[in-house]
Amino acid sequence: MSRRDLLLRIPALTACIPFVSPDPLLLTAPPRERVDKSQPSTAPRFFSGGDEALLEALEALNFQYFWEQANPDTGIVRDRCNVRTLDKSELGSIAATGFGLTALCIGVKRGLVSYAEARGRALNTFRFLWKKLPHHRGFFYHWASINTGERLWESEISSIDTAILLCGVLACRQFFQHSEISELGSEIFNRADWNWLSEDTSILPHGWRPETGFLQYRWDNYSEMMMMYLLGLGSSAHPLAPESWNAWKRTTFEYDDIRYVGSYAPLFVHQYSQAWFDFRGKRDRYTDYFQNSVIATDVHRRFCIDLAGQFPDYSDDLWGITASDSSKGYAVWGGPPATGPIDGTVVPCATGGSLPFLPEATMRVLRNIKDHYGNGAWCRYGFVDAFNPLTNWYDHDVVGIDTGITMVMAENARTGFIWEIFNGSPEAKRGMERAGFTVYHPQESANPGP
Repeated sequence: MSRRDLLLRIPALTACIPFVSPDPLLLTAPPRERVDKSQPSTAPRFFSGGDEALLEALEALNFQYFWEQANPDTGIVRDRCNVRTLDKSELGSIAATGFGLTALCIGVKRGLVSYAEARGRALNTFRFLWKKLPHHRGFFYHWASINTGERLWESEISSIDTAILLCGVLACRQFFQHSEISELGSEIFNRADWNWLSEDTSILPHGWRPETGFLQYRWDNYSEMMMMYLLGLGSSAHPLAPESWNAWKRTTFEYDDIRYVGSYAPLFVHQYSQAWFDFRGKRDRYTDYFQNSVIATDVHRRFCIDLAGQFPDYSDDLWGITASDSSKGYAVWGGPPATGPIDGTVVPCATGGSLPFLPEATMRVLRNIKDHYGNGAWCRYGFVDAFNPLTNWYDHDVVGIDTGITMVMAENARTGFIWEIFNGSPEAKRGMERAGFTVYHPQESANPGP
């Protein structure tokens, strides 16, 4: 079951914050000053030498996950890995595979793998995706065997997980100058039949099962799905209609006098599309999504600090909750509004995946975790998925997509590398253009803080 499946099963949410109808120009006046809460900035900056060293080490270990936990012949990446024991699971995730393909580009850039080795792994993966991995109209099953590609857990053909995979395909195709990679990458992308997915609606379904047809749930609210609509709009073979970009809702939330587009969902919804699509200095008719994620991330930081009365581990030095493992199993939690049974657990990818949005605030947390909780929270692949300082619980697993968002956003925060190569693709450019994005210069008042 995916984090999105779990989120959809959450009943009426408690502790909800007020929300109002979408505002065509979402960015608001600066919030009031709060004691004990630093003000974020999105101005370009260089990380300190110590921060660079930590991010360099983190990316190297993250890369090792995608190199070691993928079958080198198929390229399919394990969904997760137990770092305490030998993990022999064959459960692969196509979303983790999308991050794995992107990791190959970062691995070469950072000198973690040779260009030839990474290109060979990318080529094997592309050949397997094109010729052997089961699909329906170009969309792939959520869970697959890393060894054979066989559908596992009776999983659905997943629209969002296929989109994450396709982002990795385009990033690799742009990076590796190789004729077969270029040809296969284009073939894999163009095979996705967005017309089939949108045959009777502008609001795309979550997926499809051969046994029952399309899933009942639709991508009708702001979330991680922006990448999916943009990819569909960018397709030259089976493009979505332009009106699909305007069909989904952009609900405005408010917390601590701060307004932003959000969802009843964890923090990851503000991160995933922006791992690949570069929204900096761009906006559509509704908002600037990069600045919106800056605001939403700062709101989440404030929300966690406001929980310190219940969970004294939360502070400006230790915050961040998003869908993750917990001591009681997988949990889809976060806020605001408060979602799931929050218990003081800290999820490193919540801040790791937000590095481009709040570089100083998130680095403060990552340094603190490494320096003070490293014996349990730091492992051979970077940070474990989650830990709880109040109960001394430390996860034994690393989750592929959480490791992936940390690695990609760390690189984007440092150099913008993945943004640069991915957004050089004609598909990304076409998708942004057809969605109505234009370049503009954000005013200082658009940033949260003074």
